[in-house]
Amino acid sequence: MEERSFLIDCGEGTQVQLRKAKARFSKINHIFISHLHGDHCFGLPGLIASFRLLGREVPLHVYGPKGIKKMLETIFTITETHRGFEVIYHELDKDYSEKIYEDNRVEVYTIPLDHRIYCNGYLFKEKPKDRHLNMQEISKYKEIETCDYHHLKAGKDFILSDGYVLKNEILTTEPAPPVSYAFCSDTRYLESVIPIIKNVTVLYHESTFLHDLKEMADYTGHSTALEAARIARQANAEKLILGHFSNRYGDLTVFTDEARTVFPNSFLPKALEVVKI
Repeated sequence: MEERSFLIDCGEGTQVQLRKAKARFSKINHIFISHLHGDHCFGLPGLIASFRLLGREVPLHVYGPKGIKKMLETIFTITETHRGFEVIYHELDKDYSEKIYEDNRVEVYTIPLDHRIYCNGYLFKEKPKDRHLNMQEISKYKEIETCDYHHLKAGKDFILSDGYVLKNEILTTEPAPPVSYAFCSDTRYLESVIPIIKNVTVLYHESTFLHDLKEMADYTGHSTALEAARIARQANAEKLILGHFSNRYGDLTVFTDEARTVFPNSFLPKALEVVKI
């Protein structure tokens, strides 16, 4: 997002898939771990060790549940892994949504979930973009110089030397709306996430089971495809991507078949697929 590369969760096959995707390891400066079950974090020690072998020097920020620092540092101590760069831990323990990352273009918020252990999803939001310059209109006024463009993009009016105010909406046009991505990792059906992810551009929501196994989903701390679709519909999401399927299902199209009865714009993930939003 905005030329920043964020890694969400890090299972054992992460490095292999990153290489297949030709992703640049050096661009990953922020890693967000939803919870400390192995399929979501057991690839992290190896990835951090690989960063060292690749000559990394800049700090790495790791966000995750309280205990992630102890887990990783214990492994590094016992294996005598020397990193050569700083790992900055951001341990999470709140049961409410909080902003955990911000720069001039992007914000990241936690999405508290309901799993068997403490778990968060993550919401990535672009900040409002600069307005577009209307060069055809701007060219009519010689007083407007290149150094004024920044203020115009920020939405400011321009005052001519005779005091006449040129309204910003004349000199610029509306920017593209900011996009957002919500990642809802392992969780039972939880309506409290809806206000957090309202109007999200793309929602990833786990759907481990079909709805005929709702009782098992509740017991194991997971959702059904129907429930994921209900969350997407109530949140007014533009697109839903399902995931985290039980291996009892051979044909995964049954998940979109179920979800689309409630939320038609539901899709299956594809390995190494790039989804532009």
